[in-house]
Amino acid sequence: MVLRGNKRGIGLTYALNGFLLIVKKERNFKIHLIALLLVITASSLLKLTYIEWAIILIVSSIVLITEMLNSAIERTIDYIKPEIHPRAKEIKDMAAGAVLLSAISAVIIGCIIFIRKIYLLM
Repeated sequence: MVLRGNKRGIGLTYALNGFLLIVKKERNFKIHLIALLLVITASSLLKLTYIEWAIILIVSSIVLITEMLNSAIERTIDYIKPEIHPRAKEIKDMAAGAVLLSAISAVIIGCIIFIRKIYLLM
């Protein structure tokens, strides 16, 4: 699905197209979205405070943003340098490392919040 917009909303149109494209084509992004849905469900069930919700949403957004940037970097490298090259691999690995770091950080922060909430329910 490609959205078309008038000149005033063209930036938003491009942004929505980019978001729809990554949702449609990137498996890892879909996995992160499913994880986010599970986190939102758990957050609702455990009745997080506003601050806890804000923290969860911030770290979840960081994971999604880094995954989008990683995908954009990978596609750019593939476009510029379609043949295998050690530098291209390094760039892709670094971008993937950023996603890994953000995901690990999100899991740790989630554990800090959710384990405490679950413990208090027992």
